[in-house]
Amino acid sequence: MTVHDLQKALNQNIREYGMYIALAVIMLIFEITTGGLFLQPGNIANLMNQTGYIAVLAVGMTLVIVIRHIDLSVGFLAGFLGAIAAIGLTTLHLPVWLVIPAVLVIGVLAGLLTALPVAKLGIPSFVASLAGWLIYRGLLLRSTTSTGTLNIKDETFVALSNGKIPDFLPKDALLPGLHILTLTIGVAAILWFIWADIRARKIKKSYNFEVIPLDMQIIKLALISIAIGYVTWTLAANNGMGWTIVIMLAVVGVYDWITRQTVIGRHIYAIGGNPEAAELSGISVSKVTMLVFGSMGLLTAVSGILLASRLQSAGPSAGAMLELDAIAAAYIGGVSAAGGVGKVTGSVVGAIVYMSLRNGMNLMGVDESLQYIIRGGVLALAVIFDVATRRVKR
Repeated sequence: MTVHDLQKALNQNIREYGMYIALAVIMLIFEITTGGLFLQPGNIANLMNQTGYIAVLAVGMTLVIVIRHIDLSVGFLAGFLGAIAAIGLTTLHLPVWLVIPAVLVIGVLAGLLTALPVAKLGIPSFVASLAGWLIYRGLLLRSTTSTGTLNIKDETFVALSNGKIPDFLPKDALLPGLHILTLTIGVAAILWFIWADIRARKIKKSYNFEVIPLDMQIIKLALISIAIGYVTWTLAANNGMGWTIVIMLAVVGVYDWITRQTVIGRHIYAIGGNPEAAELSGISVSKVTMLVFGSMGLLTAVSGILLASRLQSAGPSAGAMLELDAIAAAYIGGVSAAGGVGKVTGSVVGAIVYMSLRNGMNLMGVDESLQYIIRGGVLALAVIFDVATRRVKR
């Protein structure tokens, strides 16, 4: 592979590779500036758990932005749904196996309620979701006015964000100090990633689409496999993978399959590319819009549950700014502001980039006001990058 081939491949795939390069640079900078604290096993585990509920929201937000909409209501909706879970567990003394499904159903209904004026009346999603933002903010305040912060003590619920997956072997039975099930999941993830990437390459070649040089693909697979392996190893050395990570991976796996392998996924991207043409080709834009927003509500419920579980409480300010974090993660991960472009996996990487910034700056003791400025600058650069790459392609 020549330098020219490398440059050509990077230029053609800059949207996909840019976020991985940015993540590597950010991690390297923070590893140096924090004196080696950033990549410590304990901090990596903490970072991944912090990323979990943001990544879940970013997955749903990705599909919403792909179909050229936005949902500003998800932050306080997540907080409100977490409060409902807390009330169910602490005030009503309901079992956790009943509370969680009920909250998920309420989340779906809330998402459909936001979608209704958008899909049926043509009201801009910005306005409809802004109304939802205000409504759920009010509902959250009312649900916590009399009690204040609701402390959750249900061990099963708290374990969703604070517990670790059990190992299938006794501790230190095979590799001393390492969690074997976590290592097994990591190896499986690497093998799946390699298989999926090779399969995607074969499919592209079968349709005579241009693919990157084979040696560059091997380098890409090797680097990403090393990254997954390192994260898995650090988690295994820190008592294993948390349930939050498992839930996040399950959500990403399901939604990645839906967007890449199903008719619904193709319809979502067709609408994002050109809604009028999609409607003329027989796709029901309103139904797909309802489906995407209903899905957003479901994932908001999952995120709200994970947030309440992590904090072991639900309070009046729960969920504040989560919608902006999810939107930022989606854009950093490569979702186009113009719609029709964006991957679920990219948004998860975007969430890791975004939370790495927050985590690293906290370790450095950076003032909170400066943190907001830096994170805002990174978001602005991501949108500028999107616009610039689309112009180059034209």
